[in-house]
Amino acid sequence: MAEYDNRVRSMNASATGAVAIDEGLRAYMLRVYNYMLMGLVLSGLTAWVVATVPQVQALFFQFNPAAGRVGLAPLGWVALLAPLGLVFFLGWRIQQMSLQAAQTTFWVFSGLMGVSLAPVLLVYTGASIAQTFFVTASMFGAMSLWGYTTKRDLTGMGSFLMMGLFGIIIAMVVNWFVHSGTVALVISILGVIIFTGLTAYDTQKIKESYYVSDDGQLMGKKAVMGALNLYLDFINLFMFLLRFMGDRR
Repeated sequence: MAEYDNRVRSMNASATGAVAIDEGLRAYMLRVYNYMLMGLVLSGLTAWVVATVPQVQALFFQFNPAAGRVGLAPLGWVALLAPLGLVFFLGWRIQQMSLQAAQTTFWVFSGLMGVSLAPVLLVYTGASIAQTFFVTASMFGAMSLWGYTTKRDLTGMGSFLMMGLFGIIIAMVVNWFVHSGTVALVISILGVIIFTGLTAYDTQKIKESYYVSDDGQLMGKKAVMGALNLYLDFINLFMFLLRFMGDRR
């Protein structure tokens, strides 16, 4: 009887531990998604202000409505290149940063991304932007859910997709000079495929990172980095889809 009671207590303790881990994981993932969502909202609001307030727009861009082209002012180049620098900065320095500094850097990054996204609101119609956004959100949500729930190890797929990402970056640089419509179309197709897959891969990687440490500060900084990765997946997926679905003004 005593042996049976011990087995029951052991099973109950194991179940309690599993529930605690599961609840902690849900809270961690919710924190990541909340950071990402707030970053997207901040970027959207910033893009709207830059695109709709002439005085602010003139600081960054020179828009020609007749030609449907957007030129960059000196501050526009800063807004275009600074987010890339902040991504590398967070990746290299986040271990040495405080949680508050990491959060602040993420918010600054999101705001600058909003400035660099403002030309999208100037060039494409509002209806096509909204339609593309909802399609992107649906695809992102489905792939992120799959990455969270699948038992399959996506490490191999992630490595393959990262090689593909470097490939399309090189192709985009080359096409900047040759201006080939066919190459641009192929890049857009590959971009949608790659960032759809990376959404699942990054979600699984973020989930697995939860089990590595239980330090509060470290987990908070991991949540910021996870949100940054998912933010980039969402924005890039949106931009590549917009090339197919967007109607120019």
